[in-house]
Amino acid sequence: MSVIYLFRHGQSEFNLTKTFTGWLDIKLTPLGIKQAKTLGVMLKDKTINLAYTTSLSRAADTLKEVLVYHPECQETIIDDRLIERSYGILSGHTHEETIAKYGQEQFDKWHRGWEDKAQDGESFADVEVRVQSFITDLKAKYSGQNLGIAISSHGNSIRLFRKIMENATIEDTVSWTIPYDQYFEYEI
Repeated sequence: MSVIYLFRHGQSEFNLTKTFTGWLDIKLTPLGIKQAKTLGVMLKDKTINLAYTTSLSRAADTLKEVLVYHPECQETIIDDRLIERSYGILSGHTHEETIAKYGQEQFDKWHRGWEDKAQDGESFADVEVRVQSFITDLKAKYSGQNLGIAISSHGNSIRLFRKIMENATIEDTVSWTIPYDQYFEYEI
């Protein structure tokens, strides 16, 4: 059996300012770097043979801090099926700006609604499709092996990863806050 260690990147500059980030490549804050280092310490006694991240630097930089303790990790794979949810036209705009322009009700639908999405963006339902594809491939490749697999990802992708792996409801999924300095462990 292989073990997955799934974690969110540390706080980014846009997380700090409550700005919709999506696919924009925004750097970690000093606190985000500290959170990444904390994850590294938390996972230092685990075996990590293989790692996944996305093409966004906040996830890759968090993974680097974790892998400091893992010379046994022989490969890092970039897979953007785990990339953050695209917020389309909202990307780069603060929550405050969005509420002022579109109202609280519309903000809530875009922010935590299951099917709702801003123009050119993705819904949670859209993200679930690509995360399911990733999980299906992960299980096909690594189930029954004895590997430790680190996955550095993003809050919304992790919500859907957890929903699938834990058979959670939509209501639970959209209500979760995904922490910056914790990890989720799954066996495949």
